[in-house]
Amino acid sequence: MTSSDTLVRPNVARDTYDVLIRELRPVVRDPFSLIFSLLQPLVFLGLFAPLLIGGSGQSASETLQWFVPGVLVMIVLFGTGATGSNLQYEMMTGSHERTLVAPLSRSSLLIGRALKEIAPIVLQAVIIVLIAWPFGFIAHVGGLLIGLALLAVFGVGLGSLSYTLALATKQHEWLFWGVQQALIFPLLILSGMLLPLDSGPGWMRAVASVNPVNWVVQAERALFSGDFSQSAVLWGWVSAIAVAVVGLLVGVRAMRRSS
Repeated sequence: MTSSDTLVRPNVARDTYDVLIRELRPVVRDPFSLIFSLLQPLVFLGLFAPLLIGGSGQSASETLQWFVPGVLVMIVLFGTGATGSNLQYEMMTGSHERTLVAPLSRSSLLIGRALKEIAPIVLQAVIIVLIAWPFGFIAHVGGLLIGLALLAVFGVGLGSLSYTLALATKQHEWLFWGVQQALIFPLLILSGMLLPLDSGPGWMRAVASVNPVNWVVQAERALFSGDFSQSAVLWGWVSAIAVAVVGLLVGVRAMRRSS
């Protein structure tokens, strides 16, 4: 722990707020970047969902009830998983070094950035729900609100881990993207986000059972259906909170050691 971090510790909350506002300003100034980042989930929703509807034999409404929650988790996975690239760009341009010598808590530099991920996650999730609604998707209001909170917590954890990866790889952009891609697609496939894993091989189901993304997906499906009694809801929250705690702990530690 640096001496400067100790001196500003009483103002960690204020510093975190300042960093959060700083990180949100580009989003407010350029909201179209949020819309553009929805291209990938919209492609899956528009092209993959019809294939599921045709292959499952279920109605469009039933299929969307299963598929849309997975798309929302996909937004979090791809969006926050890549957000560390912004910090890496700051390191390459020297902006990060100037931030480190500012009278701010090192902890707040990570926590503020991580909390910034909540705004785009919630906004994009609401847009996807509104788009799917005319096609038969129905979300329980209470479950929707709890589901958005779950996505936010999970996104803070993933965002923190992405920033940690950026700090670890420093200016080696190719290494950041190599590790990110090597992790994100197995997590996606082994979450049952796009296709059910019930008929998959035993090893795949075993890995999925310890995949936190899988539990968050299952929890979102239960919440959006209004089934709060499912054990998947509990395990989804446990997984999201665990990812958030681990992400913030390792992220803050990496930021404090950053130079």
